[in-house]
Amino acid sequence: MKRTKKRIGILTAGGDSPGLNAAIRAVGKAAIGTYGWEVIGFRDGFQGLIDDRAIALKKGALAGILTHGGTFLGTSRLKPHRAETPDGIRDLRPQIVATYKRHKLDALVCIGGGGTHKNAQRLVEKGLNIVSLPKTIDNDVAHTDSTIGFDTALNIATETIDRLHSTAHSHHRIIVAEIMGHKAGWLALGAGVAGGADVILIPEIPYDVESIAAAIKRRVRHGTSFSIIAVAEGARTAQDTRAFAAALRARKRAESEAEKLLAQSTLDKLESAHAGNTLKLAHEIEQLTGLESRVTILGYVQRGGTPSYADRLLATRLGTAAVDLIAAGRFGVMVASTDGGTRAVPIEKVAGNLKTVPLDHSWIHAARNVGTNLGD
Repeated sequence: MKRTKKRIGILTAGGDSPGLNAAIRAVGKAAIGTYGWEVIGFRDGFQGLIDDRAIALKKGALAGILTHGGTFLGTSRLKPHRAETPDGIRDLRPQIVATYKRHKLDALVCIGGGGTHKNAQRLVEKGLNIVSLPKTIDNDVAHTDSTIGFDTALNIATETIDRLHSTAHSHHRIIVAEIMGHKAGWLALGAGVAGGADVILIPEIPYDVESIAAAIKRRVRHGTSFSIIAVAEGARTAQDTRAFAAALRARKRAESEAEKLLAQSTLDKLESAHAGNTLKLAHEIEQLTGLESRVTILGYVQRGGTPSYADRLLATRLGTAAVDLIAAGRFGVMVASTDGGTRAVPIEKVAGNLKTVPLDHSWIHAARNVGTNLGD
């Protein structure tokens, strides 16, 4: 007898983020309540698909999770096409396809950031019906106005900068706040502007320590003996940026295996040298200005806690739209937030692309106009 009720799967992958539970809830409640489908959750991201860590998601499992941080399904950063196993690096996508077919899924909803969308596209290429949702506190997923988790993290980072002002003022110090953002500076830029940081450093704008020190000295001459610096973890000096770009070009041009290994080794060394860069930056500025410098690294606190109202709303809008797309038979797409609504974007356009801060963005223009130094 042919099954008439649809059955969909759902997983969360990559770093955890506020609003994931809200998204799971939206997908589940819309699928069950509006369409009468069955919903299966897979624990710990793509690892759960490989190991078949499946749980049936009934209405009761979705109750009361809207305001909870993290993801009750769990997550992982596994790359299914090159997973580490006791037998070495293996392509485990066949196991995922087998799990998908074993559960007779009509579609799979993948919620995650850049890495998740690469993995989702690889499953699309294997013939699976995939719909994805953009999630990351970095807000760097391409082709969507905002990502689930960004607003909450922005609020947390801004509040931290607010709190640091009083300490910086009281002790006449420079306080350097390291904010997440390895390749894109949305979080540091937004929090820096909203929190009134005096200097904002992001990966998109290579910085000059001398320029930063000069800006702080000007503040001192004008009677302000403290400064707040908001720095994205991926911000680099102009010299380091050039070196990293050259290494990336070398890796792209590499033809032989030896050339590829050499280029990757150079990149790894540059990344290793960049570790602890915020502490180095604070020390250099202290030496150049004569002011005490202290570092605050926000770290994982940016990912935690109750999602903001905006993230709950975004997660609910995107999650329910995903179910509507599945009902309409549209697969291989990401549900993007755009102009207050949603639209379906082919996952292949998202995978491998990064949404960085445009140099002519209004936030950068606003920052410069209020006198913020951007390190250049």
